[in-house]
Amino acid sequence: MAIKLYGILRSPPALRAMAALFEKDLDFEFVPVDFATREQKTPQFLALNPFGEVPVFEDGDFKLFESRAITKYVAEAYADKGTDMVLKDPEKLAIQTMWMEVEGQKFDPTSSKLGWELYFKQMFGLTDEAVVARAGDKGGQKLEDVLDVYEQRLTESKYLGGDSFTLADLHHLPYLHILIGMKVKSLFDARPHVNAWASDILSRPAWVKVVSMSPK
Repeated sequence: MAIKLYGILRSPPALRAMAALFEKDLDFEFVPVDFATREQKTPQFLALNPFGEVPVFEDGDFKLFESRAITKYVAEAYADKGTDMVLKDPEKLAIQTMWMEVEGQKFDPTSSKLGWELYFKQMFGLTDEAVVARAGDKGGQKLEDVLDVYEQRLTESKYLGGDSFTLADLHHLPYLHILIGMKVKSLFDARPHVNAWASDILSRPAWVKVVSMSPK
């Protein structure tokens, strides 16, 4: 039964799911969703994801939406293939899971806001510099505050989850890729361990393959 991933190639969540599939060396069909015609709001698509968002994942008759759920399924269902991205020891897995939560709760809210302003809105000259200046999560935490915590963590281990690349690192890839190419790159340059970690995971063959498929 064929694996399918529905999405658009500018969607960070879709690229996150795609990275996991490439890390596992899985054959899959990428099915483009036409946002210009609001295909994501059609009854057919809403049957796959009632929120009308991408990505959507199909593995035969099994269907999932939400990129982090997809990456977790791929990592566990295909544990015998490609890169092992889930730690087996219960304590180490708990630490990995903690940093996966940090990505979703701390890194993503501010990085996605910055990515929207500096990358997506910039295409149309609509970047709001005031929003960029105060970008943070609901608690007012800014990207540099999060990266300070990462810098300390990465003095203790090579990767966020431990000594090997895991989903805790993979989940960061789309917005790391965007932000490293923007003026906020200086925030990464100023933190040597964060910078080395970002350079490492952004150079992984699976992510390089994702980038090669994305619009320039």
